[in-house]
Amino acid sequence: MPFALLKYGLKDDFPFEKDPDLPLPTDLKRHYDVVIIGAGGHGLATAYYLAKYHGITNVAILEMGYLAGGNMARNTAVIRSNYLTSEGVSFYSESVNMYKGLANEFDFNIMYSRRGQLTLAQSEAAVRGFRQRSEVNKHFDGDTDLIGPDDIRQLVPTLNMNAGGLPVLAGLWHRDGATARHDAIAWGYAKGATQRGVEIHQQTEVTDVIVENGRATGVKTNRGQVNAGVIIQAVAGRSSLLAAKAGFRMPITSYPLQAMVTQPVKPFLDPLVSSPALHCYVQQTGRGEIVLGGGSDPYPLYSTRSTLPMKEEVLTNAVKLFPFMANLRLLRQWGGIADMTSDYSPIMGISPVENYYLDAGWGTWGFKATPIAGKTMAELVASGGIVPDLIKPFSMERFNRFVQVNEMGATAASH
Repeated sequence: MPFALLKYGLKDDFPFEKDPDLPLPTDLKRHYDVVIIGAGGHGLATAYYLAKYHGITNVAILEMGYLAGGNMARNTAVIRSNYLTSEGVSFYSESVNMYKGLANEFDFNIMYSRRGQLTLAQSEAAVRGFRQRSEVNKHFDGDTDLIGPDDIRQLVPTLNMNAGGLPVLAGLWHRDGATARHDAIAWGYAKGATQRGVEIHQQTEVTDVIVENGRATGVKTNRGQVNAGVIIQAVAGRSSLLAAKAGFRMPITSYPLQAMVTQPVKPFLDPLVSSPALHCYVQQTGRGEIVLGGGSDPYPLYSTRSTLPMKEEVLTNAVKLFPFMANLRLLRQWGGIADMTSDYSPIMGISPVENYYLDAGWGTWGFKATPIAGKTMAELVASGGIVPDLIKPFSMERFNRFVQVNEMGATAASH
């Protein structure tokens, strides 16, 4: 490897320049069959499945920044399906199963690692809730069990079993919990989509949505107007702002969400460990760094800046779980924007505007839903607006009908 890098570093004709993974930028066409706003994981996946499985290739993905530079680059890359509701578990279980085969489908290493997720129960109420979650997951073929303190000690010998003065009574052991490289996922979908004719236009900001007689017909951008047969909104973090340009409101509030990583240390933690009682989760990467995160900031804000108060809170609780980490140094810290709905479930499907489809409201769960979100949104478009059964419960109309899909408490921290 070092000699190969040196060899190509001293040559003028690097081999990949002749066959780049992504084509060079092009001018916008006047019309596309499908315009996808947002080149994050969901937008890229939707374009990929449209092209590969439905033959719809006259597709443009418009990104105001750069490829997968929003929340796709700002998450902690966790994959899981141990949710609360039957609708949520069945949806995310499909996504977990799709992740397992993505490397083969892309012919591209996504660094998928099935490690299991352990969520700690530190109260009797949590034990009862985890028992119910375990049974719901099993019903939908999820590999999830309620385990006791002895099993937890074997899984995580370095864990403080009385963290923060709250004894660990049990744990929800989700064996399907995994991680994958978020940039590899984005690149795999982008490469597969563009090879089939999809166009990705970076530095192309949508300034307005053109609506005529209740029907979306195109968008205005900083590079000119583009007409479209169908428009898909997939802009995690700014969903409500873009919807307003299309003329309707979304039941979404946006909050900053922060995470951080320590200096690398020798491997000591294989499972992903989270404590809802302490609002903290801890995982170790393949490079030895320890990823730390918690709840969202307590106020709505469109900001990706990291803050000292959140860092202090997360680190304090992480040290309660693993006291030896007090001696480590923080390497870097970052933030994203989480679009939260009142029931902590996404909004997918049709909108009040004809031919304008929604992929929004993911909160902290967008990355783990990437494959199945792309697949179902592609089915929605290819069918001419027939909503797939798997995402019918996530319609925005559920808030008018008071039929919410309540996933509050299905995460490691309160949001």
